[in-house]
Formats: sequence, C-alpha cells, structure tokens
Amino acid sequence: MTLDEIGRLQNMDCPRFAAFARDKLPMPGTKKRLDEILNREIIVTDYRITKSKKRDGTDCLQLQFVLDGVAHVVFTGSSVLTDQIQAAQGNIPFRGTIVKIDRYYSFS
Repeated sequence: MTLDEIGRLQNMDCPRFAAFARDKLPMPGTKKRLDEILNREIIVTDYRITKSKKRDGTDCLQLQFVLDGVAHVVFTGSSVLTDQIQAAQGNIPFRGTIVKIDRYYSFS
C-alpha cells in the first residue's frame, strides 16, 4: 500500500477483526447433553464444525443455543444435524426442535 492509501485507511470504517474472525475459543454457554434437549424448542445462535476427537475421520458439531433464556452448547457427531445446520447457515438464529428418529437426530 502507498502512504496515501494508508492515510485514507485511518479515515475509513474498517471492520474489527472480532466481527468476522472465528477463533478457537470455546463458545459461551453451559454444556448440555443432546438427550437433555430432545423434543424441546431451542433458539440456535451459532455453530462450529471441527474434526471429532472421539472418532477419527468424522466431524463434531458444536451447537450454541438458548433454552429457557440461558445460553448452552451441545456436542454431537450426528451427520444429519451437521448437514442440516450447514444448509441453514444463512438463517441463524432460528427456532427448532431436535428429535430422535430411529437411530439418528434431526431438526424439526
């Protein structure tokens, strides 16, 4: 960048790093088990997909949500929930209920 361009940067509205960066810090919220929130409406506020620490070659979905006005997080290896949350990416936050159908979990 030239000095003129750098000088103009000081007068521009530049986004703050925290506004767009996704860091490795844990999501705020109390940890819940998936079975504790089944069939209850939650407000999904954020998510993160990482490599599973328990099963090699699989993903782990970390889901942040609000239940009864309190922020929580849940971890799951459910590929159905992972696919659904990625499809809903542009619609977060949203209300939903996680249900168990046979041996898998799904948003409804």
